[in-house]
Amino acid sequence: MLFAYTYVQHKMEKMQQFIDFLFFEVWCKAPGAGPFGMHLFNGNPELKAVVTAFHYSDAKGADFFNGHVQHIYTLFANLQPAQIAQLQNWYRGNNDLEKVCANNPAAQLVRYAELQAQHPTLHDELAHFFKGLYDHSLLGLKALREVIGEIDDHYTSFAQANRLGKCPFCGLNDLLGAYHSKREAYDHYLPKALYPFNTINFRNLVPTCHHCNSSYKGSKNPARTFKDPCGVQARRKLFYPFATQAWRIELRVKLSHTDHKNLKPNDIDLSFGPPALAEEICTWNDVYGIEERYRAKLCDSDAKAWIVEVLDEWRWHTESGGTDGKTPEKYLRGIQRHTKQAPYANSNFLKHGFLQACDAAGMFADQHA
Repeated sequence: MLFAYTYVQHKMEKMQQFIDFLFFEVWCKAPGAGPFGMHLFNGNPELKAVVTAFHYSDAKGADFFNGHVQHIYTLFANLQPAQIAQLQNWYRGNNDLEKVCANNPAAQLVRYAELQAQHPTLHDELAHFFKGLYDHSLLGLKALREVIGEIDDHYTSFAQANRLGKCPFCGLNDLLGAYHSKREAYDHYLPKALYPFNTINFRNLVPTCHHCNSSYKGSKNPARTFKDPCGVQARRKLFYPFATQAWRIELRVKLSHTDHKNLKPNDIDLSFGPPALAEEICTWNDVYGIEERYRAKLCDSDAKAWIVEVLDEWRWHTESGGTDGKTPEKYLRGIQRHTKQAPYANSNFLKHGFLQACDAAGMFADQHA
């Protein structure tokens, strides 16, 4: 990930707060609490009002929500204290995205697979419930929408706070912004098909360009990306999308020949830094196909145009006696300045590294000769 997003506070977060209340104050207290009833929601008047409105609604989403809340309550009522404690730890772990990304052992990350192994019946109900939370048939219901707002409004606020306009997962594609009538999809960073409890947590919902979201990441599991010596899927560090401490990815490009018209992906060597972020970078590359995409970019028409710009400037410099154009050295210094000021505009971070590699390979000297 090239840079982190700024997290946006929004009333849509109330939906996760509702789910937190349901889990800890309703379901986890079900053993010994007696029959299910509206009194269980007294501690959260807004949620109680929503559940009450759903009770008198014939909408599919309302029936889905209330029906599962009650059924899951009955299943929790039969659990032992140790089982409740374990589920609470799993819930907290899956929703602490910052610790998950840092591979902090305090975050007890759980997948549906582990949940099913220990609680098969409960797994089925929880899976159906949490996978269905992020759905317009529920989030679009008036009784809920009036309390939590709309996701399109959240996206508008998000776009206003994150003005770079580039997808941070690739740096190649623009993101739809505040002046567009459409929006990008929110990717579940920890896939909702694999992980329970965080479907509507906006720490786990990140706007992402189509190619990063659908073409490359898909349902890949960024939190378990390699096998340990015993062949077991293990966790690895990954970038936290809303980190407050900035970082800068170092990209170095090396070319195996100087014929830019016939450059192929195998002719390009990429290396990334800094070493302190090696594990996060490796996960990022695996999940989003970064090396493949950057190599492809450096073989397409944009990269060829970058080279032509340098050569044209050099030609103008030569023909004008050095008064109008720029030598490659001077041109590259200008690109370096642009990259420091705006690394992601016009793919400057990639352009700079590529043109440096062209210069180091002697491509400009060969062309000039």
